[in-house]
Amino acid sequence: MREPAPGREATPRRGGRSQWPALARMGLVVVAGVVAAVVLHATDLLVVVVALVAMVMLHEAGHFAMAKWGGMKVTEYFLGFGPRVWSVRFGETEYGVKAIPAGGYVKIAGMTNLEEVPAADEPRTYRQAPFWRRISVAVAGSVVHFLIALVLMWAVFALVGVPSTSQVAVAALSRFRGTASPAQRAGLRPGDIIVSVDGHHYVGDSLASFIQHHAGDRLTMVVRRHGQRRTLHVTPVPADSIRYASTGSPKTAVPTGSEGVIGVTLTAPRVRSNPAVAVAQGARQTWQLATTSVMGLVHFFSPHGISHYVTQVSGAQPSPQGASPGPAPAQSGGGGGGGRLMSILGAARLATQAANAGLFNVLLVILADINVFVGIFNLIPLLPLDGGHVAVAVYERLRSRKDRRYVADLAKMLPVTYAVFLILVVIGAGTLYFDIVHPAPNPFH
Repeated sequence: MREPAPGREATPRRGGRSQWPALARMGLVVVAGVVAAVVLHATDLLVVVVALVAMVMLHEAGHFAMAKWGGMKVTEYFLGFGPRVWSVRFGETEYGVKAIPAGGYVKIAGMTNLEEVPAADEPRTYRQAPFWRRISVAVAGSVVHFLIALVLMWAVFALVGVPSTSQVAVAALSRFRGTASPAQRAGLRPGDIIVSVDGHHYVGDSLASFIQHHAGDRLTMVVRRHGQRRTLHVTPVPADSIRYASTGSPKTAVPTGSEGVIGVTLTAPRVRSNPAVAVAQGARQTWQLATTSVMGLVHFFSPHGISHYVTQVSGAQPSPQGASPGPAPAQSGGGGGGGRLMSILGAARLATQAANAGLFNVLLVILADINVFVGIFNLIPLLPLDGGHVAVAVYERLRSRKDRRYVADLAKMLPVTYAVFLILVVIGAGTLYFDIVHPAPNPFH
C-alpha cells in the first residue's frame, strides 16, 4: 500500500455538488456497459462479472467498515490497481476505479511500522490500534466472503431449489410431425411431477427405461400438478414410427429403433426448503466447500501438486477433461489430483456457462465456492495476505508484556513478503495463461 502524493491530504476534494459530474460520468459508463451486454446477448456474462466485482468490493468493504468502526483513518477505497481512471472524495476517503481490474484495496493509515505517517494521524493508524481491533480488521474481508457464501447457499436451498433425487418431472414436450405425441394426447404438461406409472414409483433413468420397453402398452400415469394428483393414460409408440418436428430440448437424444417414446423430456424437479431449514443446509454446504478448498490448497502446494501444475502449464500434459463445479478457483474437478488450477477468468467462464445453461442453482454454488476459496486463501499466514497481518498481530501479542508492547521488525520480513508476492504473481499468470490457451471444456454443454 502506498501513501498519497505529498500535499494531497492537505487539499482534499470535498463531497457534495462538486462530485456529481464525476458520479454522472461513471453512471453513464455503467449504463453503456449494460446496454452493450444486452445488444451483444452477453447478459449472463455481465451478471457473473458484476457478481465477481461485488465480491471483491464487499471484501474490501469488510476491512473498510471495521477500520472505520475502530477509529482508523481510511484514505482510499478502490477497485483495481495502477493509474486512476475515475475517483471521487468524500470526507477523508477517496473512492474510485483504477486501470488494472485485478482486485481491489482499502488503504488504512499505518498498516505496518515501515509506513511513514504524519504525526497528527499516528493515533488513528492500524499499528496503534489494540490487538483485537487489528485482528478484526484483518479477518473482516474473509468473514465477508464466508457470509456471502452462506447467503448464496441459503438462496440455493430456499429460493432456487436443488434437484430432487426421489422425483421425476416433465421438463418439456416434444412435437411429432403430422400428429400429436402420446404425451400431448394424454394431457401431460411441462412441470408435471410423475408420481407413479402402472402403480410403480420410478426415479432417474428407470422411468425412461420402463417407457422404452412398453411400446404399444397403455400405461396409467399418476402426476402431481399444482399440488393436485391427476390420473392420465398414455401409450408409448415405437420411435421408428414417428419423426420429430422439434425436441423439447436441444440436449435431448432422439430415440431410435422400436423403443417406446411418449414425447417428453424428463428432469429432476427442484425442491425448495423451508427458509429456516435452509439456513442449516446452507451452513453445512458452506462448511463442505471450505473443507474441500482447504484440501485443494494442501494438495496444490504439495510437491506432487506443484509438479502437476508445472507440467500442465508447460504444455507437457493436456487439460484434463470433465472439469466440473468444484472448489473454483482452487481446483475444479472434485478436489483430486485430476483437477486443474483455475484462474478468476476460468472461474468466470465456468459460472457463465452455468448461467447460459439455465443452471442457476449451480451458478450460485460456483459463486459461493469462489467466495469460500478466496476467504480461506486470504487467511494463509503470510504477508501480504490478510492472514499475514493476523500472524504479525498474534506474534506481537505473544511477545508483548503488560508494561511493554512488542513491535515486530517487518523489515526483516520483506524478503519473505516479496517472495510470496512473486510466487502468487507467477501462479496467477501461469494459470491465466493456461485458462486462455487450454480452456476447460464446458461441463454443462
